[in-house]
Amino acid sequence: MAQFETVKLARVPQVSAKASYTRLSHLDPATRRDLGRQAAKSRSRHGQAGHALEDRTRPQLYELAKQRNIKGRSKMGKWDLIDAIRSHR
Repeated sequence: MAQFETVKLARVPQVSAKASYTRLSHLDPATRRDLGRQAAKSRSRHGQAGHALEDRTRPQLYELAKQRNIKGRSKMGKWDLIDAIRSHR
């Protein structure tokens, strides 16, 4: 028959996790202005993620052009697709 030892665990007090944050009023004016611009840009997208067309690959741009029914997309390069998508908006 196996015997088991009883082990007593030490009690450790829980430390509350306090969120650390910086108040906007403590930031320098340039940083506050940049944060305001970022927030305005986010609001203008209405919650959609912002992905610049230049950061996308040609196949991603091709699929976007396909969704928008842009004619001649198969013969276009990356920068031609970007121009066509922007002019089609």
